[in-house]
Amino acid sequence: MTVLLLRLDGPLQAWGDASRFVKRHTRTEPTKSGVIGLLAAAQGRRRTDPIEDLAELRFGVRVDQRGRLVRDFQTAIRRGPGKPEPMPLSYRYYLADAAFIAGVEGDRSLLEGLAAAIEAPVFPLYLGRRACPPSEHGVSLGLHETGLEKALRTADWLARPWYRRQQGRTVHLELVLDADPGEPDTETVRDVPISFSPVRREYGWRDVHRARPVEIANPEGRSDLDFFAALGGA
Repeated sequence: MTVLLLRLDGPLQAWGDASRFVKRHTRTEPTKSGVIGLLAAAQGRRRTDPIEDLAELRFGVRVDQRGRLVRDFQTAIRRGPGKPEPMPLSYRYYLADAAFIAGVEGDRSLLEGLAAAIEAPVFPLYLGRRACPPSEHGVSLGLHETGLEKALRTADWLARPWYRRQQGRTVHLELVLDADPGEPDTETVRDVPISFSPVRREYGWRDVHRARPVEIANPEGRSDLDFFAALGGA
């Protein structure tokens, strides 16, 4: 199979899968529905266009730089006949200073078209919400002729130098993948896009598996962190 890897790196990201009303949450790693939305935007698909071919792609993500959760709130005034009325406060949660590698696995001809679209997108690309543009480094990390898990395990570490200096000499990167049928220790999330239509957005369920972390050597890291980690594991 062929894998398309994506660099999801920016000042802010937001990957919600259960947001309701005035609270807009984010997961700690990119969602499949959010990444499929990014790919559909690159190709110029409208919100009412079919997305079944994209939803069938196998999806996974590696956490290269775990961000910190930040909260913002917005106010608004409802204007109309009579006196303007204040709207309830709207809370939005984001990940700041995070970096991920996401991958989709599937038919090569489809992924070739997606890779080309990412390089010249029809609609602007953003990391979960419109207020979250990707970094200047770009999104595409190219096509790879291998399996999804192997592609994610062997990709270069994307963490920024300041982040690397704060970690130990050995770093373990979290790896989250679409689960195989019958795989143990899975989590079920409502994260398969069926329709992005603004009239009726619809999502299905998928099982995800947190695989063995990816171990990365970090020469720039702090040796004292490794020492205290060893004490904690004794």
